Amino acid sequence: MNTIPTTFNGNLPSYTAVGGSERKASTGLSAVVLNRGGRYSRYSFFEELEKAGFDYIISMEGSCSRYDLENLSSEFPFVRFILLKEPVSCGENINIAAAELSSPLFFVLWNDVRLLRGGGAGRMAERLLHSGGAQAQSAGDDSQYKRLCTVPMLQDCRSESIPTLITPALSSPKKSVASIKTVPFFPVEEGLPSLYPFDGIGIYDRNRFIRLGGFDPSIQSFHWQLMDFGFRSRLWGEEIASTQLIKLSYEGAIPHEDGTAESGYKRFILKNLVPVFRTDYAHIPLRRFPWYYRNMGSDFFAAWDEFSAARQWVKTNRYRFTSAARTIVERWESLDVLSGSQKERQ
Repeated sequence: MNTIPTTFNGNLPSYTAVGGSERKASTGLSAVVLNRGGRYSRYSFFEELEKAGFDYIISMEGSCSRYDLENLSSEFPFVRFILLKEPVSCGENINIAAAELSSPLFFVLWNDVRLLRGGGAGRMAERLLHSGGAQAQSAGDDSQYKRLCTVPMLQDCRSESIPTLITPALSSPKKSVASIKTVPFFPVEEGLPSLYPFDGIGIYDRNRFIRLGGFDPSIQSFHWQLMDFGFRSRLWGEEIASTQLIKLSYEGAIPHEDGTAESGYKRFILKNLVPVFRTDYAHIPLRRFPWYYRNMGSDFFAAWDEFSAARQWVKTNRYRFTSAARTIVERWESLDVLSGSQKERQ
């Protein structure tokens, strides 16, 4: 598929929603649960989320039938179970959940993490409201929150901290279209920037998420969905930052990010690294096509179709860009606090 989505809900897959008729609270924060599998007690998990006081809970069930849905939906009427017609990517799961919710904030979790610190849904929402409301309103933004996404601290099953602060770096600074790598850091201060939320876990501002277009459903790899989401956020002037006030723990193994260079990688490159920024808009010049054709491993006609689709997508969104990818990375590298974060753990 060469078409790159330009609207948030234009490509949502088919699904069925079960339950979720009651609102548990009125904090402004709901929970979205992604299921990774494993033998974790769903009853105790939803019970913990109930105690935390989330408005609603969206449980993404995948395309497999669940024997316990009837009992769970009866026991937890504020949980909405989403049954997919066919398997979809992790990013698409989050897109569906965002479309189902009306809460201004939603917390993306996995079924193998547990909330250790945060003070409940009401307290978490209140912190975000007070930390960013005045600034957002003074800028004329219709959202009362400052950030697109707030990333919590994470630890593994041995209670050891995980370097979840994702920072971009230039691995080939002399090339016209630089190769990008990511370096993980430990968040040691409040509000440090992160390229994207590690494992997708974070509190998202729903309005900003939808305006951004959510995760790209034409990219199947969650790693490249996160990379695309993170860079697009920065290129379009949004903020993703960490907090030390919220902490979660994995019950199982830490998920491995697969950064294999496949079709999602090529789409990420075209949408985020290839565009050139000019004063107040971005575009992809035709002179970038020879580089793309030589380096991306597609035959000529396939490469041209991919390149043309990206050119059209960038043209449609040209005035949403606020800078170029290289500028973003260079600014990031100038933040001494990130180097200090790494040194502190060495």
